[in-house]
Amino acid sequence: MRKYEIGAVPPQIAPALAEKLARVEIATIGHFRHRGFVHRSIAPLQPVRGTLVGTAVTVAIPGTDSTLLHHAVGLLRPGDVLVIDRLGDDRHACLGGGVARAVKRAGAVAVVLDGPCTDPEEIREAGLPAWCRGASAITTRLNDLGGALNLPVACGNVPVLPGDAILADATGVLVLPPGEAEAAADEAIAREARIAERQARARAGQALGDISGASRLVAADQEAHHG
Repeated sequence: MRKYEIGAVPPQIAPALAEKLARVEIATIGHFRHRGFVHRSIAPLQPVRGTLVGTAVTVAIPGTDSTLLHHAVGLLRPGDVLVIDRLGDDRHACLGGGVARAVKRAGAVAVVLDGPCTDPEEIREAGLPAWCRGASAITTRLNDLGGALNLPVACGNVPVLPGDAILADATGVLVLPPGEAEAAADEAIAREARIAERQARARAGQALGDISGASRLVAADQEAHHG
């Protein structure tokens, strides 16, 4: 049995779809979708503006070992998001300044890590957007223990397949299967247009309860039980 299980390099999401997804906030999608939201403990390491979008390249590596991660970084393409499954380990940091600089040089959009990083200031200085579970001073080594590349993984309690669309912003990370991403983007864009219209009404002085319909519901209840 191989120590290293290697899957096919996934096709990247279409540039037009990536551009459309980048126009929406993840929280808008959270108004109508419940699947694919990575656990909120995986948080941005640095301030983020807007929504970053890329194609998932997946890696799963065990506790103390980052051998396959180092190999995978050399295969990254511009537009990829490196998603790292630590197989339950929350003690050893596999992402530090050196790895971050290599990922950035490859042109990857971001790293989403289900575990801690190290060298947080160096990662920020490298200009690599990263989402992780805080920081640790204990690092991985090249222990040659094995792992998986471009095969299904789990990240923040969410299954991630190579080639999935990854959205990341200040609120967290969302995983969308490519076949569902276009419809999610279209719905979010339509909802944000309605939100903009409501904001205009609020600026004009209309009460929030009248805009949202909440006051109508309260009034209907009071009328039904009047007297």
